[in-house]
Amino acid sequence: MPRTVRSAALVQHAPHNAMDDPAEIARFHDRCSDLMRELLDGLAAAPDRPRPFPDIEDAIGWPQRRIASVLGGVFHLRYTEFAGLRPYRFRAADQSASGRWEMWMDAGQARAVRRAQREQRPRSGARRSP
Repeated sequence: MPRTVRSAALVQHAPHNAMDDPAEIARFHDRCSDLMRELLDGLAAAPDRPRPFPDIEDAIGWPQRRIASVLGGVFHLRYTEFAGLRPYRFRAADQSASGRWEMWMDAGQARAVRRAQREQRPRSGARRSP
């Protein structure tokens, strides 16, 4: 059974960079790439559960090392539009039980992402249903 822990009790890498404003999280969800949105949705599905990147990739159905690529791709957006903030949290390898970098969303971040999913307007080329 997966272990759930409270975010406040976790040792985080750069906790000051984690977003907590639901409106900003929704705006990030709207502005990011489809792949980044898929990652956010995958993290929101298991809030307060730090996981190593390969476990997250497996859960999403991605090939190994895709998360690193997606995070590299969102770097410019994070720094130009969100002052470097991110709607997820990290724990460094030396602080994690797995010995690898771990990533997760807290419950508040996950709620904001799930709400953004529901309110997401169709992307270009997508048609609204009647």
